Amino acid sequence: MGNYLITGGAGFIGSKVAEALLARGDSVSIIDNISTGYESSIPEKAVFIKSDCQDAGVYRGLSGEKFDAILHIAGQSSGEVSFDDPVYDLRSNTESTLHLLKFAFNSGCRRFIYASTMSVYGQPEMTRVNENSVCAPISFYAVGKLASENYLRIYEKYGMLSTSLRLFNVYGPGQNLENMRQGMVSIYLAQMIKKDRIIVKGSLERFRDFIYIDDVVRSFLLCLDLPQTVGKTLNVGTGIKTTVRDLLKIMLEIYSKDVPIVQDGSTMGDINGITADIDQFRNVAGFVPEIQLKEGLHRMIQWALQTR
Repeated sequence: MGNYLITGGAGFIGSKVAEALLARGDSVSIIDNISTGYESSIPEKAVFIKSDCQDAGVYRGLSGEKFDAILHIAGQSSGEVSFDDPVYDLRSNTESTLHLLKFAFNSGCRRFIYASTMSVYGQPEMTRVNENSVCAPISFYAVGKLASENYLRIYEKYGMLSTSLRLFNVYGPGQNLENMRQGMVSIYLAQMIKKDRIIVKGSLERFRDFIYIDDVVRSFLLCLDLPQTVGKTLNVGTGIKTTVRDLLKIMLEIYSKDVPIVQDGSTMGDINGITADIDQFRNVAGFVPEIQLKEGLHRMIQWALQTR
């Protein structure tokens, strides 16, 4: 049994990771400012601290706490939104990492798992990327995430045992259907069932690598349990290319209702598409995604219809 600190534990990914750790008997403390998550999503058995992760004061309040690992999942998570206020994005995604690393170092916690993003790659010529591919961010969000990865590497020289998970396009039940600027699947799903039309900003031929939430949760647990993931940067995706056109086709087939699709405008910092080479994660930790897109979308749409 371990004792873990999770940032962003009221959010989509963080709350699911917290649930999984509690289910296996671990103890969990959560820091979240409830800016995009929901307090109701926080597992009942978790200790909840309402705060910004970039607030240095919250860590003084944790003085004396001993954690086996810190999982930093919180942060502003939209490339588009990062253009609204780059300074807030920097504080949320990068300054917070520095505060957490300092706290970890001073409190004797040496294990640190960071939720990074596929956005750090930008839009390379070769659209299938591995962890050694050149990173050329095209959004403020991605710049901040890549900076945090580099801060982790510096701390590693002084004994920090870190892993950065470059998450591709995560989807599944529990995703925020009110946030219309983050999460391609959740945005289209919310429009489909609430607005009876889907607005696509950009080409229908753009593509993504969609990975189901349960597989993402498993990736965090693998990193906690397997020491061979220490010091690694790992892609967390499926390696499967799905165009926006094909995504919407599957969603509408499951929904069994004709909903018009309207193309209108574009999104700042958007990319045409990349997919993940996950060979390194597979070789290091045996990571293999288990949920196929059609099954994952079926589960998510049924959840959305039951909770709307």
